[in-house]
Amino acid sequence: MKIAFLLYDNMTALDMIGPYEVVGRLPGADVHFVAVEPGVKRTDQNLGLTADEAIDDVSSPDIVVVPGGDERGPASDERLLDWLRSAHETTTWTTSVCTGSLILAASGILKGLKATTHWFAMDRLAEFGATPVSERVVEDGKVITAAGVSSGIDMGLTLAARVAGEDFARGIQLGIEYDPQPPFDAGSPDKAPPELVEVLRGYYTNRV
Repeated sequence: MKIAFLLYDNMTALDMIGPYEVVGRLPGADVHFVAVEPGVKRTDQNLGLTADEAIDDVSSPDIVVVPGGDERGPASDERLLDWLRSAHETTTWTTSVCTGSLILAASGILKGLKATTHWFAMDRLAEFGATPVSERVVEDGKVITAAGVSSGIDMGLTLAARVAGEDFARGIQLGIEYDPQPPFDAGSPDKAPPELVEVLRGYYTNRV
């Protein structure tokens, strides 16, 4: 089972590493870290992650995982978008985390599908013909999208259950001791104090 994790500069590390810690444990997992050009990619927190292979060298993956971050470069790279379109034709599952869904959307893959993304970017999905859904993980056919950064683990477990069954997915969850008990209940704009939401909204607006 060939699994392609897309890497690019200014991606968010946990968007990729969260699902990897889950999906990489599936039976027969053959993991590939790919990029338009192989080499070290610097995340939005300057962590170096290495893409061992070029996307053109990894054809017909069974699973594609597209992380988010600063998606503007990848979402306008026609070589990458063409690869996603081609890969999607034969994948069993095409997935994304956070604003990675905007990269999928830019390729046309999400047109007419329900999908999710980071709460700040939700409205942008509709610009590409997708139907935004404010849920942590959204499945529509063979496409699975996840909301903000930490939801990539949830997406990975959802995918693991589809591939290897719920008992196997539960075993992975136990093995990585994924038992979220956050110290604060401020993980979504519906729960966080309104003034904090506005601070974050201003921060993201200034980054765009």
